[in-house]
Amino acid sequence: MTGSLFIITAASGTGKTSLVKQLIATTNELAVSVSHTTRQPRTGEVDGQHYHFTDVANFVSGIQAGQFLEHAEVFGNYYGTSQESVNKQLNAGLDVILEIDWQGALQVKEIFDDVTMIFILPPSLASLRQRLSTRGQDSTEVIERRLAGAVDEMRQYVHFDYVVVNDNFDVALAELKSIIIAKRQTLARQQQRFENTIAALLSN
Repeated sequence: MTGSLFIITAASGTGKTSLVKQLIATTNELAVSVSHTTRQPRTGEVDGQHYHFTDVANFVSGIQAGQFLEHAEVFGNYYGTSQESVNKQLNAGLDVILEIDWQGALQVKEIFDDVTMIFILPPSLASLRQRLSTRGQDSTEVIERRLAGAVDEMRQYVHFDYVVVNDNFDVALAELKSIIIAKRQTLARQQQRFENTIAALLSN
């Protein structure tokens, strides 16, 4: 059975990564695609686990070879998703989450008609600023730059299928799970999963 593709997008500091991490840990047959990036690793990040870290020359070569399902330049760094890796996971029957920005999301939407797109919003700009400041990973200059672009990013929510507001972590997590579960009960998925059962039920 082929898995389903989900995109989860949010402005930096909205809590997307923490939500996805917990979603993966508590949901069966669900995986996240590890993106490629040219940015430098942050403290504690592991190559191949958080990102596939690469240089600009290799990334551009991958673009030219058509290796990426989507790619974008964000804050001076390249990010991209390996098409081969995603297809391998889907064909193995896993539901796959792409943690990508809105530009990449719209690129994937052109290729996968059945992709489910979810946008996570913060409860307020004040909350977003606080989250970015307390992470301790970025300079003040970087934080201000991210905040300046956050509103433009969040305006793109209208292109998505679902919106989750991350005001309460547990509530937002439950809402994300409900979207995954609902997708698994669609006609197309259930026809695949219970093909023999349905055939037997309708045999008389």
